[in-house]
Order: sequence, then C-alpha cells, then structure tokens
Amino acid sequence: MIAAMGPHFSTHALRFLRSLKRNNNRDWFKARKDEYETSVRGPMVDVIERLAVDFRRFAPELVVSPQKSLYRIYRDTRFSHNKAPLKTHVAAGFPWRGLPRHEGAGLYFEVAGGWVWAGGGMWAPQPPQLHRVREHISTTYPEIRRISRTSTFRKHLGDLEGDRLSRIPRGFANDDPAAEYLKHYRFVAGREFPASLATSDEFYPTLIRTFRALMPLVRFLNEPLT
Repeated sequence: MIAAMGPHFSTHALRFLRSLKRNNNRDWFKARKDEYETSVRGPMVDVIERLAVDFRRFAPELVVSPQKSLYRIYRDTRFSHNKAPLKTHVAAGFPWRGLPRHEGAGLYFEVAGGWVWAGGGMWAPQPPQLHRVREHISTTYPEIRRISRTSTFRKHLGDLEGDRLSRIPRGFANDDPAAEYLKHYRFVAGREFPASLATSDEFYPTLIRTFRALMPLVRFLNEPLT
C-alpha cells in the first residue's frame, strides 16, 4: 500500500511562483535563487524521489529521477515571440525508458501559482511513430475505447483529449471503426486542480491515483514503438 500522505509544497512555494509571474526577469530571480531552491525546487525533488520508489509498483517502465525528470526553470526563447526568460511553474515529466523523451507516451505534472495539473499521454510523436500508433489503434480497436472509457479513467482523468485532424488521415478508411481516435495526432488526458492542492496532504495521493489511472493508456500507445 502507498501511504496516504506524501511530500507536498508549502504556501510559500505558491507565493514565490505568483511573485515570479509578476517579476519575470533574470535579475529578480537571481536575487531570490536560494528562495527558489528551498521552497520550490527542493520540494519538487522530494516528490520525484518518492515517485521513483512508488513507480516501481505500477509504472516501472518509466524514467523517474530529479536529473532526468525535472524541467529547467529557464525558458528557451530562441524561437518564441514570448521572450520572458523564466517559466512560472515547476514541472516534471516521466518518459518511457528507451524512447526519446518527447516521442513516446509518458506521465507529467506541474505546479503553478494558480493551478496543479497532472496527467500525460503522447504529445509530439514523429510522423513514422504516429503512423505506427494509428495502425495499432486500428488493428486492436476497440481496445483504446475500452481503456479510455473505464470508470477509473473517467473518474480521475475525464475524457481522452488532444489535438485532432478534421478528417481521417491518409492510409485509413473513412469507415474505420476507430475513426475518431485515428484523427488524433496528440493523445492527452489529465486533470487541473486548484493550486491549494499542492499544499495539501492529498497532493501526493492525488498524483498517484491520476498516474495509476493513466498507465494503461500509456502502455497501449507505446506498444507499437517498443
């Protein structure tokens, strides 16, 4: 059994993230770097390290470590119109072992001054990967429908979402029973919670319940890629 309580954040962490949103510049952040390390990054590392233990029970295929899972606070602004140098949330991703970080399906959560989001899926598969996933969906249908409509999935994640085409992709029949799923080029499921969850004893158990509910879909999407 996973303990009911677990690592979480302090109200100071949320105040820091809200202040960062109002003062998104390197000089402000540099003067408060120690505060960030103590109140935001430190608790995030604690959560990831605890997940590394608990994932062995239900998600051993995923990579979980502070070094590989924790996203940098600094934004890459080279190709963005938004030149704000810092992210105003803290986030961690857990990719499938053996696949590139942003190509297979995995799990993810973030904490911001105004929300907590937990979930995951497949965000940016390369075209050859996406085609294999679509073939897998078509040949195994209605498996993806069964997975995404279980009571556990719907209770903790809601509906399967993600960007979709307006038409059936090339190579698949218009009357394919899996048509609505084949239109997806992103497969995402998750829940947004109030920011106050991050400071609650329910924060970590909520992460675990959400991730457990999503793992059958993660495994299904990665099957044709591994």
